Amino acid sequence: MCDDTTEAENEAYLQRLRLSRREVGMGAGATLAAMLTGCASPSAPAQPPEPSLPPPVVPPAPQPAAAAPVASDAPPEPSAAAPAAVASRRVTIDTPDGKAEAFFVAPKQGKHPGVLLWPDIAGLREAYTTMATRLAGEGYAVLAVNHYYRSTKLPVLATFADFRTEAGKARIEPMKAALTPDGIARDGAAFVAWLDRQPEVDTAKKLGSSGYCMTGSYTFRTAVAAPERVGAVASFHGGGLVTGDPTSPHTLFAKMKAAALICIAQSDDEREPETKTKLRKAADAAGVPAEIEVYPAQHGWCTLDAPIYDKEQAERAWARMLATFQRYL
Repeated sequence: MCDDTTEAENEAYLQRLRLSRREVGMGAGATLAAMLTGCASPSAPAQPPEPSLPPPVVPPAPQPAAAAPVASDAPPEPSAAAPAAVASRRVTIDTPDGKAEAFFVAPKQGKHPGVLLWPDIAGLREAYTTMATRLAGEGYAVLAVNHYYRSTKLPVLATFADFRTEAGKARIEPMKAALTPDGIARDGAAFVAWLDRQPEVDTAKKLGSSGYCMTGSYTFRTAVAAPERVGAVASFHGGGLVTGDPTSPHTLFAKMKAAALICIAQSDDEREPETKTKLRKAADAAGVPAEIEVYPAQHGWCTLDAPIYDKEQAERAWARMLATFQRYL
């Protein structure tokens, strides 16, 4: 979860990297420099000052995964293919709690499995429209949502750096507090139903859901809200997956009909080492296929505009998501 402790841990980690970089000079290469400056995410032209999402940027095709995951029953890596041509549009979706703005992108040709993408704590922004567009290029119809729609219209924040300011945190906190497990479940059901009505979505195939940071848990609630439709969930550095609450996400495996990919940050595991064990026990008890791995990266490593973004480990996690979706959707 992106809280003050996580921010302090990440800042300390970055400071250690800065010190190491000074010690070794520039030999660490461009990748380390990009991590330290947050410049590893794809660039885009400046956007006009209007309350709308910036246009997506189509990033390069993913590189092969650097290493295999821990799980023995993990699906194979997907074969490399040229990204499909895609088309995107901004949409507004009726939910039981109001009107939610979202970004929808899909291949221009044919019907494809749908994927519901929940952005991280800083909300829907260019980093996530870019990630959604890349996933669409792999052959999926992707809906990236403004999960703060009850509190604000887009834009929420322009970048993750905005969240790290005192003003950004103060803006997000009440919007985050307005989100309840029941509300998230209602949203998930409404978003899945919307996807199923789109001509680009192949309703003969299951849907997927991916979530980052605090929304990693939202994928579980979506799978329970629409169990006949959601075939796979993917949580990246997800927070709050195991809590003392009776509706803790790890207790929901028994109500899911979806396989799970759970990618845990090393820093989160160090704070809560029992989480991975409880997740594994709960998944096994429910008979849910689950790939659970601790990655050698900091919380937030998969988000393109996060200062802690780790390209190598983000690509590994991305490849595992593609393999999981390919197998179960």
